[in-house]
Amino acid sequence: MDKVTELAKMIDHSILHPTMTDEDLKRECEVAAKYNVASVCVKPYAVKQAVALLKGTDVLVGCVIGFPSGNSAIEVKVFETETACNDGAVEIDMVINIGKALGGDWEYVENEILAITNVCHSNGAIIKVIFETDFVTREQDIIRLCEICTKVGADYVKTSTGYGFVKQPNGDYNYKGATIPVLKLMKENIGPKVKLKAAGGVRNLDQLLEVQAAGCSRCGATATTTMLEEAKKRFA
Repeated sequence: MDKVTELAKMIDHSILHPTMTDEDLKRECEVAAKYNVASVCVKPYAVKQAVALLKGTDVLVGCVIGFPSGNSAIEVKVFETETACNDGAVEIDMVINIGKALGGDWEYVENEILAITNVCHSNGAIIKVIFETDFVTREQDIIRLCEICTKVGADYVKTSTGYGFVKQPNGDYNYKGATIPVLKLMKENIGPKVKLKAAGGVRNLDQLLEVQAAGCSRCGATATTTMLEEAKKRFA
């Protein structure tokens, strides 16, 4: 596999902004197919459309669950996951209950991740568990989440949604997303069967190469065209 193809197959092309229309979905699925990325990551209602748009390609369809804040009841997340899988999603990116993690209710968090993992695996889908590391910032909490994901058999741990906006001292809202120190911490604390996904803030080729070097198998991205066109120039 050449380097450009290798990098393309790291990318989960994100089509998640709240304002995106069906026309936007069509355009972005065409981008995903053009570059033959690993997958698209779409909103729940768009799964059927994405499956149809990407029929005949090697691009998989993934879906977010409890996105972006993770606040739905476990039963609702289970139903949402079952619906997404029935609609054709083969990858699920689930946001944990952030408040329960911050409050230290690890039994709840484990039960939630286990429930979604079981639904995914019974439907032949893989599960990526989003920690939202702009909110869950304490090392001990990130480590605990890695241990839980390893215990219940999750396929991936993932940093962020890309929508974990934190109020800054000047009053603006922003986020860091995937940082190298956090990725390394996660990589060090997952089991050998669990993979790592970066998401949020990876917008150019150098950043993509950095997260790959930190141990990521996948990376969520909207700047797919920018990164892969640069890769073509650099690695041609």
